Amino acid sequence: MSDLKSQLKDAQKAAMRAKDKARLTVIRGMLAAIKRIEVDERIELDDARILSVLDKMLKQRRDSISQFEAAGRNDLADQEKYEMGVVQEFLPAQLTSAEIDALIAAAIAATGANSMQDMGKVMGQLKPQLQGRADLGKVSAQIKASLN
Repeated sequence: MSDLKSQLKDAQKAAMRAKDKARLTVIRGMLAAIKRIEVDERIELDDARILSVLDKMLKQRRDSISQFEAAGRNDLADQEKYEMGVVQEFLPAQLTSAEIDALIAAAIAATGANSMQDMGKVMGQLKPQLQGRADLGKVSAQIKASLN
């Protein structure tokens, strides 16, 4: 079992003991998403793949928050923010914008990218390094700005 998956299971047990239903629900959701992929693909997920699942869950929460706030449903937005905080606990520390800029510059130099047509090459090189450590949508916007 991967380290990240065992951390999730330990957190699930701790939430059960503490009778923290809200936290337990979020952790169960994360484990269910991981299990669904494992069953569908008949494989045991490694930490990198689990990070991508958690990163996707984080993106879904960000999208939901913006939609709920636009609709004036702050109660639902607050719930999503709480869930986002729980998911972030299991992701590695977020990179600073200076670190992201340095990685983007290095990736552009390494791939020889000089136009928007080369953006896929740059993202392909950056995605494994940034998975779970930065919002890839914002990184994409930074790459576009660098390539223009």
